[in-house]
Amino acid sequence: MPETAVAVPDLAELASLGASERSTCLALGIETVRADDGLNAAALGELAAREALDRAGLAARDLGALIVVEPRAPETLLSSEATRLQHLLGAERAVTFTVGGLGCVSITPALLAARGLMCADRDLGDVLVVHGSKPAAAGRYRHPVTVNGDGGQALLLSRGDSGPAPVRLLDIVQETNGEHWDLFHVEYRDRPADQWQEVCRDPSTYSFRLAMESRGRLSGLLSGLLERNGLKPGDIRGHLSQNLSAAGFTFTEESLGIGIMPVCRENLRRYGHLGPNDVFLNLYTAIERGELTEGDHAVLINVSPVAAWSVLLAEIGPQPETGAHAQ
Repeated sequence: MPETAVAVPDLAELASLGASERSTCLALGIETVRADDGLNAAALGELAAREALDRAGLAARDLGALIVVEPRAPETLLSSEATRLQHLLGAERAVTFTVGGLGCVSITPALLAARGLMCADRDLGDVLVVHGSKPAAAGRYRHPVTVNGDGGQALLLSRGDSGPAPVRLLDIVQETNGEHWDLFHVEYRDRPADQWQEVCRDPSTYSFRLAMESRGRLSGLLSGLLERNGLKPGDIRGHLSQNLSAAGFTFTEESLGIGIMPVCRENLRRYGHLGPNDVFLNLYTAIERGELTEGDHAVLINVSPVAAWSVLLAEIGPQPETGAHAQ
């Protein structure tokens, strides 16, 4: 996380909002976000990648693959931010590419790709999944959804037969609906970057139609995930969601009949929305605080307004003194 924190009421764009939009922003449950204009998405991803490798005691040259969850707004067109990160880290042997297109759910296809690579090539080695989160537009408030903060995250993954790990990813399910592909968008071709704005094509579709569809989709995904892993709802120690708003947590809880772990609301207040990084930030914090311990099962719930939905099942393993691999 960048060191600089900005209070949401002090965000520059709030001065130009109407009374209704400003009220909605201040009611999201987000008090501060981390922000550093000197760090772009690539720099945030690089810092996170180096820290993950250092914690695991692994050299970048030994990585089998590097998967970058692409930023919502790349610094330049045609160039490759993924291979740039590969070069900066010295991961020259790693199979390198990007995934994305699903907003906050984009972490899921990255994990699916990592699993596919490791299954296809038993000699591949560890896989590093990296994302740097920065707002796509000049402002940080996305009406009526959330406030975006800055942050970098890297997940180091190895096979399940490589020994104990602090987290095991047991199963992943994902669905999408292309009908909402442009519900949120940023017009950019005919205007300078300081005029970019995240726009919702139809707020009523987001607030009602997509919300109702999300209720049904998540309910089906969650029940199916548990059934095929031989688990019952009572076997899940904690449910974690992405950090959009306090109302979003309440909606998920009421829709699924679950309780979202308190750490999610705390991280929402402190950091706002960090795109694909949210769910694993919340998982890591819950483990660090001892709220999830060895043998516990956790479910990570992710929703994106594009629209996409994913549910991940994780099992907590023994915790080392320093960071290590997830499997």
